[in-house]
Amino acid sequence: MEISVIHGNEACARGAIAAGCRFFAGYPITPASEVTEIMSRLLPRYRGVFLQMEDEIASICAILGAAWGGAKTCTATSGPGFTLMQEGIGWAAETDTPVVVIDVMRGGPATGQPTSSSQQDVMQAKYGSHGDYEVIVLVPSSAQEAFDLTVKAFNLAEVYRNPVIVLTDEIVGHTREKVRIPEKVEVVEREKPAANPADYVPFRPSAKGLLDGMPAFNQGYGILVDGQLHDEFGGRAGHLPEVSAALVERICRKITDHAEALVDVEEWMLGDADVVLVSFGSPARSALRAVKDARAQGILAGFLKLRILWPFPNEIIDRVARQAERIIVPEMNMGKIFREVERVVAGRAEVISLPKLGGEVHTPTEILQSMMNRKGPMSIDR
Repeated sequence: MEISVIHGNEACARGAIAAGCRFFAGYPITPASEVTEIMSRLLPRYRGVFLQMEDEIASICAILGAAWGGAKTCTATSGPGFTLMQEGIGWAAETDTPVVVIDVMRGGPATGQPTSSSQQDVMQAKYGSHGDYEVIVLVPSSAQEAFDLTVKAFNLAEVYRNPVIVLTDEIVGHTREKVRIPEKVEVVEREKPAANPADYVPFRPSAKGLLDGMPAFNQGYGILVDGQLHDEFGGRAGHLPEVSAALVERICRKITDHAEALVDVEEWMLGDADVVLVSFGSPARSALRAVKDARAQGILAGFLKLRILWPFPNEIIDRVARQAERIIVPEMNMGKIFREVERVVAGRAEVISLPKLGGEVHTPTEILQSMMNRKGPMSIDR
């Protein structure tokens, strides 16, 4: 095992390589540029291909094409570039194309704060493209998790044949810390369909709602890939309501029907907790410290850290709400995930938003004070 002191952006790049990524297309943008730079150095060593594109639209389109050429593919960006990639992400969902997008969040909107952190892209990650579709979104809070969850993102992309987003932030991306990189990681390899080419129906799901492997072009399979809603053979069906509806339902349900299997959380001291913090990304580090400090002062505090944000862990939040009196949600936005927690809790516990903007993460002291304030801190109008 290699132990290196690296920052989160490098950890993402090295995780991608370990997971089998051999094609990267991107355009430099702060604070994600290091991912692109490091991939440009690493990929040639592994007989991979790196392309610097003219913009983020070209970048997402390039990795989509490379995925159908047989490669595991990835790109990296930040808020403004992530916006430009949204149509391509929707195309990936509609065509069952496995790609990984790394978004190192910065303050917004517009050009925003190029060198500062935020968590303002959490809803864009889920709803950014038009139409109904589902994505899988992982949210690392450390450089180690940046490595581990990037590997996991590639594996999930293969299993579900879906776009998967690693939603990190500037603080995680630029924090240097010890990362353990194993010689081998568990990798889901891309498999050809079990069906013979003559019998292959490219978009016909199994009983579990998932597709049978994924062929590449020029392997003998008949493949028609189109951005318009289509039938099981890939033929355009946007004019056919029942066929179109069936496709949209399938690409959504292949994620929502497996939401329980996709839950990835970490729990600290929830067994007897009266007040629970729910957090993710860089604020999760402050939240854990605050819970430990609260326990030292006799407060029955607990912490739920989200590592997969979408699909949202409804059942876990529901369980917490049945026990806790208060749930506090520290996040670096105006309270986006607070609203999701509030939706699930449905009034069974008090849910308090602890937003922070401006590029600075919450301190443990700020979070501790919110736990000691019975009326709750900084609640926002809804």
